Amino acid sequence: MFYNVENLFDPFNDSLTNDDEFTPQGSRYWTWRKMTDKVNNIYKVITAVGEWEPPTMVGFCEIENRFVIERITKHTPLSKFNYKIVHRDSPDFRGIDVALIYRPDQFTVEEERFFRVSYPDNPDRATRDVLYARGIIDGLDTLHVFVNHWPSKYGGALASEPGRIAAGKLVRQKVDSIKIFHPDARIIVMGDFNDTPDSRPLVEGLVASLPEKPFTADGLYNLHYPYVAKGEGTLKFQGAWEIIDMMIVSKGLLNAKHGVYTTPDGGKIYEADFLLEKDERFVGVVPFRTYIGFKYHGGYSDHLPIYMDLFPNR
Repeated sequence: MFYNVENLFDPFNDSLTNDDEFTPQGSRYWTWRKMTDKVNNIYKVITAVGEWEPPTMVGFCEIENRFVIERITKHTPLSKFNYKIVHRDSPDFRGIDVALIYRPDQFTVEEERFFRVSYPDNPDRATRDVLYARGIIDGLDTLHVFVNHWPSKYGGALASEPGRIAAGKLVRQKVDSIKIFHPDARIIVMGDFNDTPDSRPLVEGLVASLPEKPFTADGLYNLHYPYVAKGEGTLKFQGAWEIIDMMIVSKGLLNAKHGVYTTPDGGKIYEADFLLEKDERFVGVVPFRTYIGFKYHGGYSDHLPIYMDLFPNR
């Protein structure tokens, strides 16, 4: 599962980051109560996606720090599953990070790393790191996981595109380095890519394609690419749905003959009614978000969560 949780901050001022608006005195009047309500909302979503079994792992973006992640893993009913955390503070100027939580009874992390994304025209410009974790899933196979939150389109889609292309090329380089020694490696690249599956950063940077046969050893396959043709998405912008949160996998994870696998149609968007509300500006529905502008709205997130199922083949 992956979820952009729309600015999960604690209410304390951090002098090292630009988080002033998410304090009780800030422009969003962010309080302990609002943080706690949001944490409980996130817990509800995780539980609902997992149905009877909470997910093996959940990737997050737009979280401020380890403290708020621990509010989810230790101060909600999820605590009985003993979720562990992979996280590091990133250099992002807003102070938002990516993170991964996982159930140690189902996934054992053996290595964790964080990769710095550099803008080609401004190497000193900071954005979110790419999180990488390698571990053993269900006691069966090695699984490589990348959690992403690529640079946004703030300042213009074209002007900001080089940053997303750079992020895509970075992840592709890391994927290729794994495949040199392990051609059949099982790899998941998840995240908020701030671009659509058919965009240059995804197609030319990461080189991720439709999940259609024949699958090649060096291929990466975007399980959420088919949503482009459906007109569905995880975020609604100016009345149109866009799919910018995605699960992308290697050929090794599409091999159902042995080990842990998923299916080409395995990419899902969790579209439960409680995560949506009437779109007052356009037609249809829109994600029930926490803020509309600077006005507190009390919802879940401006993004819908995504997930995929993994199946063991013993």
